Amino acid sequence: MPTLGFIGSGNIGTRLARLAIAAGLDVVLSNSRGPQSLAQKVAELGERAWAATPEEAARAGDWVVVSIPLGAYRLLPVGALADKVVLDTINYYPFRDGTFEVLDSGRTTTSELVQEHLVGAKLVKAFNNIGDQHIPALARPAGAADRTALPIAGDDPEAKASAAALIDRLGFDTVDAGSLVESWRFEPETAPYTAAYFADPDAARTFLAELGEEIRSGGPVQAVPPKDPGAPLPAHRLRTLLAETPRVLTADRLLR
Repeated sequence: MPTLGFIGSGNIGTRLARLAIAAGLDVVLSNSRGPQSLAQKVAELGERAWAATPEEAARAGDWVVVSIPLGAYRLLPVGALADKVVLDTINYYPFRDGTFEVLDSGRTTTSELVQEHLVGAKLVKAFNNIGDQHIPALARPAGAADRTALPIAGDDPEAKASAAALIDRLGFDTVDAGSLVESWRFEPETAPYTAAYFADPDAARTFLAELGEEIRSGGPVQAVPPKDPGAPLPAHRLRTLLAETPRVLTADRLLR
């Protein structure tokens, strides 16, 4: 049975694990706190899920989803991920991850940085630009008229094709945004990023602005993410957003 491994089992990882199980895949979850910390989550997911260490999850997966803070990327198991198709959901937020000058300057992208560390892995950027609440809300069977598209980027054509087939199985169309060099086109606060999947995009932007102001002020964080049912984003619209979006450097973000 095909297996989807997870390094990082937070909101994104858990939502994707549920879709994977519904699609007939086995899942192996891992995090930085050890398999025992995932016992309740595995029990809720059922018999097709089990917990492991990050290295074990990497070795078990036919594909591996990496969903961790960027600041921890050097802890990813290089050897276990060699030759694997790795779906990279990581985004860069300096307030959480610390600062990376090569990213702040725009000299490289988040995924290029992770790929440089993961020698031998076949990295595909995916699932970083959609909020976790919209993953189950917008997943649809193949051929559905209201199917949503997600961008992917990667340097290995076969890996991208494999990732696209997996994402199709999970309930989404894909649009190829190019190589990892081009993955900035769906990094935080670009046109295809999160708000594009909101039924009320203005509410998403307002939340980002409020949260960013609270973080910069150093006071308590009180902004509450808006509950939103999501709105389908078809492939033709996503292609337009990817083509037209300007690059948003860290210094120009609402949330940084």
